[in-house]
Amino acid sequence: MGRTYFVEEAIGQYLSDLSTKFKPYVTGLLIGQCSTQRDYVIRAVRTPPKEEQKEDNIIPSKLASIDEEWITTHASQVSRMLPGGLLVLGVFIIATPELLKDSQNALRKLIFSVEKSLTKRRLWKPTEEEVSDRAALQICSATKKVVCRTYDVQDPKSSAKPADWKYQSALSASWLALGCTVNVNIHIPLLATSPNHDLEKNTKNGLNRWSKQIEDSVFLINGEVKDDGTELLEGQKKLRGNIQSSAQFSDVKVLTQLSRGSSPRSTATVQVCSGSINLKGAVKCRAYVHNNKPKVKEAVQALKRDIINTLSDRCEILFEDLIINEGPHKKNFQREYHVLPQRLFIPVAGSNVMLSDYKFGDEAAGEIQERFVEMLDQSVRAEDIHVAEEPNTGKYGIWAPGQAAADNTDDTQQKQLTKATLLLKLQQNMGVVIAAAVAVFASIFSFNYFSD
Repeated sequence: MGRTYFVEEAIGQYLSDLSTKFKPYVTGLLIGQCSTQRDYVIRAVRTPPKEEQKEDNIIPSKLASIDEEWITTHASQVSRMLPGGLLVLGVFIIATPELLKDSQNALRKLIFSVEKSLTKRRLWKPTEEEVSDRAALQICSATKKVVCRTYDVQDPKSSAKPADWKYQSALSASWLALGCTVNVNIHIPLLATSPNHDLEKNTKNGLNRWSKQIEDSVFLINGEVKDDGTELLEGQKKLRGNIQSSAQFSDVKVLTQLSRGSSPRSTATVQVCSGSINLKGAVKCRAYVHNNKPKVKEAVQALKRDIINTLSDRCEILFEDLIINEGPHKKNFQREYHVLPQRLFIPVAGSNVMLSDYKFGDEAAGEIQERFVEMLDQSVRAEDIHVAEEPNTGKYGIWAPGQAAADNTDDTQQKQLTKATLLLKLQQNMGVVIAAAVAVFASIFSFNYFSD
């Protein structure tokens, strides 16, 4: 028996509009939530056109012209704008009857490419019981016939399975929301024995260690520790009226445990460091979960991933900005102090869910509005942009001796930088790269030590 996708009713009209507006075909992403019993689709987003397509009004006429890298880059950017509990759970294509004959292979390839790209960026691993099926949706622009199939992205040899596609009104209007504020203070030493500091790689390694602490943390939901297997709303079913509706949001406290080694005794290691990276601030996190008897485990897992994703995404945005503004070959990283972007939320019409984005201090509301149109095909009013955090609450500090690295750059590294720059240009065309506010601060040489 195949999976069933319950789909927000407004998506049907959106897809119908796309079928009449774009010929001979249009591709896009499906956004929603997976659960063991059923899947939910709350948004469909078309692939944005490239700059040359906008200027010349060129629409490719063959499926062979589908730009896999462009669609994959779009999926990566969209995934940054999704709070906990939401993910890119499939791709769609609307095409003429002639093109649909060959579209299934194209969709299959896209599904695995998108999943591979998103998996690379994650600092967490899916659980064994997690749903790994992703949707491939075909719609005929002439007959409006809808065909939905799924592929298991954990199995490269996976074949298509039929799936049901059912529209439902107000699908996510009563979804449950969880929110928390997490204080971050991460110190990442840069060893003196490593002459060429790859700051992005070191930052990701430090975030990997920190993410394991988040995974092991204790989560208090409305002040209580709840068993993973219990229903999230257990004990609230008898509430009435306004009390019931106010219970749709749960305040969560995150208690981070002290890391401990595999044995009762641990050995302190002293290492000479030529610099360090510090991440410090308070981040606002949010997650959403369906209202079909959700378990505590589902809700906590969604919030954990949002905590990890939001910090990782901010660092990625900062490094992208540094590469574009200062060049991929910058070798003289001195004492620097960068302000990480603030998080903001945008409501989804007819839904309890809010989408997310990030802004630097000097970024105007108009730029955010343009980005939502470009990335999510959604117009946003300036008054609906809710900045969740105070200015300068997230900080990224780099301390380094200021010596230039060796001039001979490894060929492999050079190729990676070139490819990264090309991808960033793609992203810049999409309107997702934004300017950072940077200030410089002084520091002194120091030694760092930490225990295993």
